[in-house]
Amino acid sequence: MKKRITLIPGDGIGPEITDVTIKILEAAGAKIEWETMLAGINAMHDYGVPVPEQLLDSIRKNKIALKGPITTMVGKGFSSANVALRKELELYANLRPVRSINGIKTHYDNVDLVIVRENTEDLYSGIEHIIAPGVTNR
Repeated sequence: MKKRITLIPGDGIGPEITDVTIKILEAAGAKIEWETMLAGINAMHDYGVPVPEQLLDSIRKNKIALKGPITTMVGKGFSSANVALRKELELYANLRPVRSINGIKTHYDNVDLVIVRENTEDLYSGIEHIIAPGVTNR
């Protein structure tokens, strides 16, 4: 049985990255049915908002999504789709697993840890203000 996953290709290099990721998953034998949704600048063109309700509904229904990079306009345009997704879906942590790979020489051996990066405060909060014309502080 195929698992339905929300696919957000993103923009810029996003579609290229998600296309290759899909090929890798298919080659590995993953049984996935993709539900492609728009976010960011692409969604603005079609829906007038960077994170349409259809996208949020899809993620909530499928409970899993693959998201490519989405452009964040700094100090102009629209609010970050990345920040909006984190806030709407209460995604407060970014997990970064780190492991040593046998046969690859590094400074440290037998590394196996997970870095938890909090992503709702500081630079990830999406709060921006203009200091002077042309200068934006995040």
